[in-house]
Amino acid sequence: MEPVAVVSTGVANTASVIAAINRCGFETVLTDDVGTVRDAERVVLPGVGSFAAGMYQLRASRLTEAIRERVEGQRPLLAICLGLQLLCAESDESPGIDGIGAIGERVRRLPENLAVPQFGWNKINAENCELLTSGYAYYANSYCLTSVPDGWAAATTVYGASFVAAIERGPVVACQFHPELSGSWGNALIKRWLVRDEARVTC
Repeated sequence: MEPVAVVSTGVANTASVIAAINRCGFETVLTDDVGTVRDAERVVLPGVGSFAAGMYQLRASRLTEAIRERVEGQRPLLAICLGLQLLCAESDESPGIDGIGAIGERVRRLPENLAVPQFGWNKINAENCELLTSGYAYYANSYCLTSVPDGWAAATTVYGASFVAAIERGPVVACQFHPELSGSWGNALIKRWLVRDEARVTC
C-alpha cells in the first residue's frame, strides 16, 4: 500500500495526524515535494495557526497548484482545520492574502460576541453525506465557512450560529474540526476516508 502523503505546511502539529493514520494500518510520508503531493494516492493537508503563514509556506514549496488540482480532479484529499480554510479563496483573518482557491468562498470570523478560539467538543450534524456522519468532534478555531459551497455535501455545527463543520465531494473531505483528536468517532471518519476505495477495512 502506498504511503499517505501528509503535507508539511510548517504550521501544523503533524504527529497526531500521522499517528491516527498509522493506527489504521497505513504508512505515511511527511512531504513538501510537489511531485509527491501531485502523484500520491492519498494526501492529507493539516494545519493550525494563521491563514497567512499557511499560504506563505505552501507558496514557498510551490504546492498550491498541485493541491488545487487534486480538489478539482476529485482525487483523495483530507484537509484538517486550517487546511480547510487554505483551500478557500480568502479569509477574514488575512485580508489581501489569496488562498488556494479550490473552494470559491471567504472564510469568516466566528461571531464577535463569542469567546475565540472555540476550544473543545461540539456536535456535528451530517445529512446526505457519504463519509461524514453525525457525532461529536474536537475544535480549535476562530474562523469558519458560513455557507456550503456549491456542489459539496456538508455537515454543520452550531457555535453561536450555524457554520460548516466539514464538506465532502467524492474522496475529497475538508474538516474544520480535528478528526485526529476526536476519539473513536474521528478515527472512524479517517478510516472511512482511507479505505473508501478499498475492499477491506484494515483497522
